[in-house]
Amino acid sequence: MKRYILRRLLQMAPTVLGVVVLTFVLFHMVGGSPASLALGKNASARALEEFDEQRGFNKPLLIGRWSPTRAYGGGGFDRDAGPWRGLEGVRHLPAAGRDPGRISLEAGREVAAPLAFGLRPDTEHQWRLRYRLPAGRALVRIESAQAEGAVRSRQTHVLPASARWRTASIPVAPGRAPAGLRTVLRAEGAGLELRSIELRRRNAHWLDTQFVFYLRQLARLDFGVSNFTNQRVSRMLRDGLGPSLCLTVPIFLVSLAVSVSLALVCAYFRNRWLDRSIVILAVGLMSVNYLVWIIFGQYYLAFRRGWFPIWGFESWTCLLLPVLIGVVSGLGENARFYRTLMLDELYRDYVRTAMAKGASPGRVLFVHVLKNAMIPILTHVVIAIPFLYTGSLLLEGFFGIPGLGSMGINAVNAADVDVIRALVLIGSILYVAANLMTDLCYALVDPRVKLG
Repeated sequence: MKRYILRRLLQMAPTVLGVVVLTFVLFHMVGGSPASLALGKNASARALEEFDEQRGFNKPLLIGRWSPTRAYGGGGFDRDAGPWRGLEGVRHLPAAGRDPGRISLEAGREVAAPLAFGLRPDTEHQWRLRYRLPAGRALVRIESAQAEGAVRSRQTHVLPASARWRTASIPVAPGRAPAGLRTVLRAEGAGLELRSIELRRRNAHWLDTQFVFYLRQLARLDFGVSNFTNQRVSRMLRDGLGPSLCLTVPIFLVSLAVSVSLALVCAYFRNRWLDRSIVILAVGLMSVNYLVWIIFGQYYLAFRRGWFPIWGFESWTCLLLPVLIGVVSGLGENARFYRTLMLDELYRDYVRTAMAKGASPGRVLFVHVLKNAMIPILTHVVIAIPFLYTGSLLLEGFFGIPGLGSMGINAVNAADVDVIRALVLIGSILYVAANLMTDLCYALVDPRVKLG
């Protein structure tokens, strides 16, 4: 048994890794900028940068030495001058023929590169620009300023003349000035044309990436910080898990016991009026929408009759109505499913043999049929267990239960990326683990199943 579990865990490792990679792809590559989704379009560049830095989104995805920074939000100039718009001595030139859109810096005038916020003096940056300079030269001066505004140090780089488009990289060495760094451009002899200009930040090493940052978080069981509540996601999961299980576990157990009992009754009285009545009732329960049960329960049973509390999680009585609604809403589907399993077993050869030997219908049903139907029942039950973790979205939302279901709804509405990512990841891993539990349960209930 132990050897089999160990082997199965090793076999599951690639699947778990695949789940981690898929979660990373969905939340880091497909969904766009998480910072813009969470903070909105009107958020400042500094706030977006701090959001990305706290969660590792300001690093390369898989591998890389440099990454962009929101301190400079420009790039190409095909449409307009971008952040250079409105600066004295800067003119936008639209695309003409083979020449792309670009900006022109007037000769003899100093122009400071527009930054949304000051560069960090302890981090190395790099300007990467595509320029053209028919004559003369251009100077790029990196100034390190003190807090009171006085220039403390200068680094000057010369761009030689070039009639063709040329790419240049200007390093911005880290300094110690608290006021940050400033970049000044000056063209001498002719106007400097810039086709594109980018500012990049140097990372600690080639593997200082979003994926490695994400793996380190998971290794520490750190799921990040909620941007909506500003709490650790791991703590939010612990606080929400209890209320969710208090709701979903009773629903699961009561629904399983009642639906299997009804299925056995249907099998015992098959093709009689009681069996047909239960089938009609099950179809009727399946036809009613989940929201109808919630509205009916809250309005009639709780508000009009006063039998149950309408809202809250103060005591166990607050769970009675949600549990009742959860059981009734899923009873029809479960009863029909288990009835089909029981009837399928009833028409097998071993049942006819047992009856021919004089076994009573009750013994055949409860000793033989139920035992042999445990394999599909266990498959249905064990696979449903991971979903107990996520709670019930509608029930928790309508009845004010502070579980993981309502937490998930709030996270979706607030674009709380860390919470959504944690819920999806843990739910997926639990689903993978449920397959191992299913194999172990097969061996427990069926002696024909051997764990090799």
